[in-house]
Amino acid sequence: MPEPSLQSDVPLAPRSSLRVGGPARWFTAASSPEEVAGAHAWSRGHGVPMIVLGGGTNVVVADAGLDALVVAVQPRGLAIVEDRDTVTVTAGAGEPWDGVVEAAVARGAAGLECLSGVPGLTGGTPIQNVGAYGQDVSGVIEQVTAFDTIAGTMTRIAAEDCGFAYRTSRFKGRDAGRFVVCEVGFRLRKGPPTISYADVTAWLERRGIASPSVADVRAAVLEIRRRKAMVIDPSDPDTRSVGSFFTNPVITAGDAERVAARAEGAVPAFPQAGGQVKVPAAWLIERAGYTKGAREGAVGLSSKHTLAIVTREGATAADVIRFASGVAQRVEACFGVRLRPEPVLLGFAGSDVEPDVEYLLGARN
Repeated sequence: MPEPSLQSDVPLAPRSSLRVGGPARWFTAASSPEEVAGAHAWSRGHGVPMIVLGGGTNVVVADAGLDALVVAVQPRGLAIVEDRDTVTVTAGAGEPWDGVVEAAVARGAAGLECLSGVPGLTGGTPIQNVGAYGQDVSGVIEQVTAFDTIAGTMTRIAAEDCGFAYRTSRFKGRDAGRFVVCEVGFRLRKGPPTISYADVTAWLERRGIASPSVADVRAAVLEIRRRKAMVIDPSDPDTRSVGSFFTNPVITAGDAERVAARAEGAVPAFPQAGGQVKVPAAWLIERAGYTKGAREGAVGLSSKHTLAIVTREGATAADVIRFASGVAQRVEACFGVRLRPEPVLLGFAGSDVEPDVEYLLGARN
């Protein structure tokens, strides 16, 4: 088991798409499962917590930093096997996600095309159950290979054992911190894409594409995401974000009627299992009085999409948390619906904004 190559007091803000947050007390990069195991052995042996960092596109790190060993998990590798009807894709956790999608689409494989342009690394996709435009990875993941920090061994976890739900999984929920994802296997199908999202359908119709290919859908999604600043672009300040800061709340039909009454208009609700409905968080934020580009100091909403919180020069992680909490509390005051954050919030215990973090995570009544 290799000893990790350690650095101390490594700034994490440059590794975050929000560009905020303090340093890691200890930092190492792990390019293989063996290096992940070595980092874990060091952290356990020295009594130092271990925190895994992927692409930094779905995390908010506190300004004080992390008193821990931060491990950038970067195993690479992309293998694609085709047969008559299916395409099997196996990707290392450190593979850039959009490159995996692009490779699958190039082979005519359907199942990932609507996830084009999602930032970050492949290892984060099962944790978050990444989804967009009517698809999510839980529909095509075959297995996840991960290091089990309790058993101290590598394990392969079948999709049905991952505990997938809307924008979450066992890796984010009951087993948060236990598994370090090292590789993800996807099973895709050959054939036409399944399109369920109105924006994608409208884009194709405007171009007269009646029988779209997966490549057509990828092109549509990339253009739509760029228009909303949801594709990271260093030249576009509105992409200095974690993408969607809040998940779309899933509520009862009765709650949806109550929201409609308060909003004095129809609610754009999408049916879910068990008679529940999903309501766009952006719609709630706008009806609560926020507009695109609304700002408080160096933090505000994207000028292109009200679901993205963006930072400007001088912003702090505390500013992000205060602003996000303010948005969520106003929405709850207006509609009785609690918004939940999509990114992981790290290192805020004992900080001035800990009560806001607790509110965002639902720890308070």
